[in-house]
Amino acid sequence: MRVALCQMNAGDDVAENLRVAGELLDQAAAGRADLAALPEQFVYLGARSRYREVAEVVPEGPNCAMLAERAERHAMWVLGGSLLESADGHTYNTSTLFDRTGEMVARYRKIHLFDVELPGQPATRESAAFTAGTEIVTAETEFCRVGLSICYDLRFPELYRGLMALGATVFFVPSYFTYETGKEHWHVLLRARAVENLAFVVAASQWGRYGRPEDNRRNFGHSLVVDPWGRVIAEAPEEGTGVTIADLDFTELRKVREQLPALQHRRLHPSC
Repeated sequence: MRVALCQMNAGDDVAENLRVAGELLDQAAAGRADLAALPEQFVYLGARSRYREVAEVVPEGPNCAMLAERAERHAMWVLGGSLLESADGHTYNTSTLFDRTGEMVARYRKIHLFDVELPGQPATRESAAFTAGTEIVTAETEFCRVGLSICYDLRFPELYRGLMALGATVFFVPSYFTYETGKEHWHVLLRARAVENLAFVVAASQWGRYGRPEDNRRNFGHSLVVDPWGRVIAEAPEEGTGVTIADLDFTELRKVREQLPALQHRRLHPSC
């Protein structure tokens, strides 16, 4: 399974963000990717006062339409990192997965919302803008079952244990991970989720500065893929928009799980 990480630096211009995302998906297809993954909030990364304006009904909205069109055009799976979803009077941070025919086969609403105060930055309160999701989500592809998550979810290993228990062998983690936490925790956490579940982790991320200059907000970049042994097998640079390709070897995954049968040795409840 060939995956493509589409790293970008989204801003508050929705049309421009969609143009860049579309070009990255085209590049992924040119690289013969089976699946291309975009980062968290690839459609809009700007003032929260516009979230309700930008949010759309999923999958009928225009941003989903672009993802579906590219998936069908290229006969390629597309993970729409995350976009702003409007539903029943709520706004969700939602990841969508489209199959090779352009049909949406999975929708995941971010469960863990980033409410944090970091030194030197204004407080972040995602719960003031989003409603938290309540369901863990997996989907079947012709290669394997995949599990969906978004950014801050990465700090909650029980979510990934649940995805693994449902049969997922590839975890998606689209993100816009802060530079301050990313330089200390990004690689460590992604590798940990891979090692403890003997699974692949595919994490497309935003890079660069965003928001008001005085807020000094910056994303970490370093989109990467980790294999079930915890090795980073592909990584984008800290800065720069582009596509990074990796091949996932499921023969190697089965070999690792046979050599280190930790998942068979679990003694907790079967759902854990």
